[in-house]
Amino acid sequence: MSNSKNGSSCSRRTVLKSGAAITAASTMPMFYVKDAWAAKDFRNNPGNASTVKFGFNVPQSGPYADEGADELRAYKLAVKHLNGEGDGGMLNTMKPLSLKGNGVLGKKVEYVTGDTQTKSDAARASAKRMIEKDRVVMYSGGSSSGVAIAQQSLAQEMGVIFMCGLTHSNDTTGKDKRRYGFRHFFNAYMSGVALGPVLEKEYGKERRAYHLTADYTWGWTQEESIKNTTEGLGWETVKTVKTPVGAGDFSQYITPVLNSGADVLILNHYGKDMINSLTQAIQFGLRDKQVNGKDFQIVVPLFSRLMAQGAGENIKGILGSTGWNWALSDAGSQAFVKSFGQEYGFPPSQAAHTCYVQTLLYANACEMAGTFYPPEVIKQLEDFEFDGMGNGKTLYRGADHQCFKDVLVVRGNQNPSSQFDLLEIVQEVPRSKFEYDPAIFGGELGPYEV
Repeated sequence: MSNSKNGSSCSRRTVLKSGAAITAASTMPMFYVKDAWAAKDFRNNPGNASTVKFGFNVPQSGPYADEGADELRAYKLAVKHLNGEGDGGMLNTMKPLSLKGNGVLGKKVEYVTGDTQTKSDAARASAKRMIEKDRVVMYSGGSSSGVAIAQQSLAQEMGVIFMCGLTHSNDTTGKDKRRYGFRHFFNAYMSGVALGPVLEKEYGKERRAYHLTADYTWGWTQEESIKNTTEGLGWETVKTVKTPVGAGDFSQYITPVLNSGADVLILNHYGKDMINSLTQAIQFGLRDKQVNGKDFQIVVPLFSRLMAQGAGENIKGILGSTGWNWALSDAGSQAFVKSFGQEYGFPPSQAAHTCYVQTLLYANACEMAGTFYPPEVIKQLEDFEFDGMGNGKTLYRGADHQCFKDVLVVRGNQNPSSQFDLLEIVQEVPRSKFEYDPAIFGGELGPYEV
């Protein structure tokens, strides 16, 4: 799609005078000249350096550390491909593509890493160090919406682009959205929309649901979104209970479910919290119960293969949604699976896919803009539509920086063919089902110049 909305597209224009072609550089104002933005100083401008530095801030400790480890693997692979090493991965499938496999704007990519600890304060402090000490031009990562929102706010304050990692809260691109933040991951609203028809088909319209919910921004919006969906089906919400992140032992929260009259438990948990709460719910016999004349069911609205691995047998038959799965057959997904598998010996998770893609998209936007100057890079990402990176044609909507792509409804595989074949794709829900009015979640992006 065209990105002629900013001055960088003018850099390749020529003007005709007296029948002769005269380059724009010789006749036009400075802001029309290619790389002119490099002359405008901005935070961590790499200038004439031969390298440029990215920051990867992931949960290397805490309840989402498994996701963080796979994110970091993907970031390292993305840097390798950007620098022209390896087989190129999705650089072979992405359309449109401006990257050349020689770094970004001719500069080799280097990177630094940090540990968010799955804590907002720690994540913000780590990101601030990357910006001020390591002089990164972009940073990315995190597996918590609280962490993402804290880092996105910092990005706006400091004028450095943040490509959000795993963040599923509606607030990230809603009331807490920022001009300097972009999200490739889907959100809680989308999970609710995707799951609704499948829940109705499999479990019917007369159900009584009990929610256990992670007590922070993601959990709150996930609970709200899935409640809106299930109550729209006719389900009754029996109770909603907030649980602390990293609780470990969820028995005190699961025991009351047994006598509540609920016949569905909805676990708005992620990472090791979901593994622990699901495992303990099954140990308490919930899965074997009959309530209200119906088999008791457990639903996990947001899934990942890494969580499925941790939950083992307990995941079988349980419905949820996911942003991507390594079993997808499109060329982009399979190119990434091949590259990641060759590098690490096993298939990537949705966390890895999200972070790999966002790194390439940022780098590609810099090439399109002809500069690392953040306002011009942001303008290239806004309303950028692309294909060849999994999940079909994808849009980075300019109005709220939310990504729109196909979402998967999955079920824990009853008969896995390998230790990685843990999620069966029940339905691929097209992005057209989720294209809501950004006004419903509020918020203001803020200015380009900070």
